[in-house]
Amino acid sequence: MRSAAFNLAHTPALSRAELERAAWLRTDAVALNRGWKDAVVLRLDRNNHVRGDGTELVLEPALSYGSLPPEDAVLIAAGAEPDGRHMWAVEAELPLGESTNLRAVGASLGARDAGLLTTAQAVLNWHRHSMFCARCGGRTLSTQAGWARKCVECGLETYPRTDPAAICLVHDGGDRVLLGRQPAWPQGRYSLLAGFVEAGESAESCVRREVREEVGVEVDSVTYLGSQPWPFPRSLMLGFHAVADPGSPIVPEDGEIEDARWFDLSDVQAALSVDDDWRTTRTNLPFTAPGSVSIARGILESWVLQR
Repeated sequence: MRSAAFNLAHTPALSRAELERAAWLRTDAVALNRGWKDAVVLRLDRNNHVRGDGTELVLEPALSYGSLPPEDAVLIAAGAEPDGRHMWAVEAELPLGESTNLRAVGASLGARDAGLLTTAQAVLNWHRHSMFCARCGGRTLSTQAGWARKCVECGLETYPRTDPAAICLVHDGGDRVLLGRQPAWPQGRYSLLAGFVEAGESAESCVRREVREEVGVEVDSVTYLGSQPWPFPRSLMLGFHAVADPGSPIVPEDGEIEDARWFDLSDVQAALSVDDDWRTTRTNLPFTAPGSVSIARGILESWVLQR
């Protein structure tokens, strides 16, 4: 049996950008207003669609949105130098036929644009679901350049949420992996097992619990690999791998997992050898692999490369 150990072979697609988030600017209205004239804006509609050609996003002049930053705009990043260009995001309708989305192009965008879109989508999603105060029910307003909301009634400030989820490649320590599929996925698609970390639970404990709940299998040697933001709507995927006995009975969780099975190395290689449009059903493959925008594919690719 080969070693169970392996590492991520490359940085996940949505984790590549090292944006200068310029947190010090968020409460400096003078600097924000001064920088607005040279700033650029990324426009997303309510369905998180943006303008772009698949490799580059369309960033618009900020002044096309007015002489000052709109109240609902979010400062995403700024140039590295003190007077570097500010980059904002707003929610607004898009021209018909000119849109794409993060799932489709996240892996093909450059590191900067992937980071801009990932962050913009996550924060704007949070704003859409945080219009009212969780403490008193009062209306909330955007503050700190879009990085906080404040209740107009009780003054409570809230900040963008990130929900941690653990995603794990279960393998036998050799050349087989255990993958599952959800009923809503396109026919033939299988992926890693995953679930949200519960309150009071470690990520490693989440891996053990989720695998047990979803397929009835016990795992050990739970090992962390890396992380990736996943703004659908606001998660952080924590990647792991773990070892299980392939002789253990598989019991798919009713209503959650439609099917789960072991695939060998050649099956995974075949699935990864074609394009990564996860929406496409491919009857000539053992299974359809997750798309390149997902850390799941990166973990599978890394496992194959290090066999």
